[in-house]
Amino acid sequence: MTSGYTSPSHLKKNKRGCFEVLKEFKEFAMRGNVMDMAIGIVLGGAFGKIVSSFVGDVIMPVIGKFMGGVDFSQLFVNLSSTRYDSLAAAEEAGAAVLKYGTFLQTVFDFLIIAFAIFMVIKGMNAAKRKEEEAPAVPTTKECPRCFSEVSIKATRCPFCTTDL
Repeated sequence: MTSGYTSPSHLKKNKRGCFEVLKEFKEFAMRGNVMDMAIGIVLGGAFGKIVSSFVGDVIMPVIGKFMGGVDFSQLFVNLSSTRYDSLAAAEEAGAAVLKYGTFLQTVFDFLIIAFAIFMVIKGMNAAKRKEEEAPAVPTTKECPRCFSEVSIKATRCPFCTTDL
């Protein structure tokens, strides 16, 4: 007595007993572009942390100093009816606050990261243009007698036997 059930084609077992889906996934995951993308994501995350630290710890304090000693991380708008002297006090009380100073730092992070990516892509495009502009090394030459195209390494024309 058979149940009449057949497994879907993508779940059929191969000779070694592994599912085809797992084999395909392994091939996909081990492809070079997937690994490059994974490495790029990890490096991008690390780069983002560096830029965030640079903005929060270097740029914003300097801008704050020039603006009269403002600490951007502490700028907020209290959306509740109770008055709070600091962002920490408002957050501790659970009050609704609009942290626009943190938003400004995030905007600066984005602008710096976007500019850095722009410069990297601009450099890559310039290198690619130089690569494309390089003249191709000739691989053929013309026979002076019969004007046939002959390999550059040839010493005699294969068409008219002229010495080259």
